[in-house]
Amino acid sequence: MSGKWRPSLWFVLGGALAGTLGLSLVGLVALRYLGPEIGFRPAAALLATAIGLATLALGILLVRLLLRPVTELSRRAEAVRTGRSEGAKPLEHYGTQELHRLGQSVLDMAQTLQRREASIRTFADHVTHELKTPVSAIHAASELLEDSPDLKAEDRQLIAQIQGAAQQMQDQLKALQRITAAREPAYHGKCALNDIAESLQSTNSGIKLTVSGGNIALPLAPQGLQIVVTHLLDNATQHGATRADLSVGVVYAGSYLLIFDNGPGVSQGNQAHVFEPFFTSRRDSGGTGMGLPIVRNLVQAHGAEITLVPTDEGACFKISFSDPACLPT
Repeated sequence: MSGKWRPSLWFVLGGALAGTLGLSLVGLVALRYLGPEIGFRPAAALLATAIGLATLALGILLVRLLLRPVTELSRRAEAVRTGRSEGAKPLEHYGTQELHRLGQSVLDMAQTLQRREASIRTFADHVTHELKTPVSAIHAASELLEDSPDLKAEDRQLIAQIQGAAQQMQDQLKALQRITAAREPAYHGKCALNDIAESLQSTNSGIKLTVSGGNIALPLAPQGLQIVVTHLLDNATQHGATRADLSVGVVYAGSYLLIFDNGPGVSQGNQAHVFEPFFTSRRDSGGTGMGLPIVRNLVQAHGAEITLVPTDEGACFKISFSDPACLPT
């Protein structure tokens, strides 16, 4: 729609006023000359019909150029307010030049709000996901200590304090999801895999990493890229993978990151659900089902997409970035 010619608002309003005035003047002149020829009553009826049809055509034009775009923008604003994704979709009709600029600004604002919401959600999910395990470990350890018959009163008081602190941490994690609405954690910037390869390997010592295209910068800050890759590697390790290949490439539309592991892969029945929150095939062994949803929300908050690539063996995830300015560092 961007290349389509659109009239300006002053042209539409001026044309409507001029058309209304012109129809009245033309009607008076035509009545003066047609009246003596065919009679004033038939001439008046004919002119009334012609003026009515012309006014109807003018009204349809105003509805198309003004009312429909304004109504659609109002509907999109309501969609954004209620959290529906359709609020950021392009309009089919923008009307005048001014409404086109206004509509584009509203759509850009809607996309920014949606990415901000996803980014906030990702931050809360990441923190709660990372702290859930140590808090659970503190609870379990304190319960084991509490069962010991040799504890003194002072020891039991200390254990009670530990349990209270652990419960307070759980309450704070729940509150975090509410108060993060006041902050927007973002990982804007650029980073190449080579910049974080050593840290990735030390953090994920249970899996051997190989990197190709590691000097190509991706449109994600180092901390954000490390969170994404670490979650994927941790997911691969938990499913029995011992090796992971990380590959970065550049295409016309932007860049991509492939993470391929030699684990058992994702069963066909689970492939459609791997990015759903709390979905996990490892519930009995402590899986929370939040790792992949966190990755998806984080990359989507920065304009990227993650997909599961079908493979004969192992699991392969592809993160596609739309930033075309990805060059070797």
